Amino acid sequence: MISDFFFQIAGLKNLPRTGWKVKLNVENSESVAEHSYMMSVMAMVLSDIKELNTEKILKMSILHDWAESKIGDFMPDEISSEKKTELEEYAMSEILDDLPSKIKNDYYDIWNDYKDISSKEAKFVHELDRLEMALQGKIYEKEDDPEKIKPFLTTAVEQIMDDDLKKILIEILQKT
Repeated sequence: MISDFFFQIAGLKNLPRTGWKVKLNVENSESVAEHSYMMSVMAMVLSDIKELNTEKILKMSILHDWAESKIGDFMPDEISSEKKTELEEYAMSEILDDLPSKIKNDYYDIWNDYKDISSKEAKFVHELDRLEMALQGKIYEKEDDPEKIKPFLTTAVEQIMDDDLKKILIEILQKT
């Protein structure tokens, strides 16, 4: 039932982003849904500026963390990437099963593209994920020790390759 799908995804509103909670002890850390919302705002604006496929990028940004509604938000060092992929695959197939076939197949194609980084849109969304992390890190930096935030910002610097996103990252990093 479609209502089951909506309830499942709504659970992301109450799922804190683990990295901020565990590594920074942020009491009221952003939720996965808040992260996805900000990514979607960034995706819409930056994709339009770059004249990319905004609809695909928006859909990818919105659905990229849906599996976490079933399996939780794992930090990179918590489980192997193979195990995470396996869990996410199973979770996404269960989540998408509640949708009509055409939509399910379309979303599953977008999910596979994101997961496999098989298009320029998927690469862009992966880098947007890092850009949003840097933005959130700078927000937390105002209330926490900047040294604790540094690894998050370093990851963004290392993984963002798109020239336009790099410029925005530099702007973000220069904010005090």
